[in-house]
Amino acid sequence: MTHQIKSYFRFLWSSKNRHGVHSPFVYNLVTQCFNDKKRYPEYQVFDLYRKRLLKNSEVLTISDFGEGSRVFKENQRKVSRIARVSAVTKKRQRLLFRLSRYLEAENILELGTSLGMGTLAFSLSGKEKTIETVEGCPSVFKKAKEGLDTFSCGNIEMHQMVFSDFLNINDKKYDIILVDGDHNGERTYRYFQSLLSHVHNDSLVIFDDIYWSKDMTATWNKIIAHEQSIVTIDTFQWGMVFFRKEQRKQHFILRI
Repeated sequence: MTHQIKSYFRFLWSSKNRHGVHSPFVYNLVTQCFNDKKRYPEYQVFDLYRKRLLKNSEVLTISDFGEGSRVFKENQRKVSRIARVSAVTKKRQRLLFRLSRYLEAENILELGTSLGMGTLAFSLSGKEKTIETVEGCPSVFKKAKEGLDTFSCGNIEMHQMVFSDFLNINDKKYDIILVDGDHNGERTYRYFQSLLSHVHNDSLVIFDDIYWSKDMTATWNKIIAHEQSIVTIDTFQWGMVFFRKEQRKQHFILRI
């Protein structure tokens, strides 16, 4: 926790808004997507789904394949508590929806379904899109599937397996990849290396919780330095990587 607090103050000191961005691509991303204030009707569906989960007192037995939780000490957890503590925030859920639309993503991969809030955002961003989502925990997978079968556009392929197994049997390319489910730095870097064969020039890879620990932050810095990471954006919660070979290598620290 001390690492996160210190990192946040450094982030506030170093971060900029759109006025400090000297890249047309990133400036347009910030002004047209990050800062898009339109009230999309899909947001109401997101809120309805969230409220449904927050009222669900069912207890799930959790099999955790990542670094575990700083909040939960037991593997018996209420759905409502998971939704309140571990799920993607309302602000970030809406940003996933806008990113999918703005980047005109057609094929999306999510590593870490959790209760499906991010998955739903991708799904409702366009019926023509294909979303693949991977969750290791059987009970969480089952609960997410129940909700997504009701609320989504029917464009989701769900996989109940660990991330490494999925990546080993898959050779597809994706427009957006969200990595949200393992806070181990060494494994996260291995995921990044594996994902390089699943991206193209215009792909976006998002890493969640880059300041979870010193280990995760060190991994994020290795990802920034990688020769194939051309445009990287630090939003504190997320680290974003673009592979646009036509641009010079740049790193941005942005408040969103």
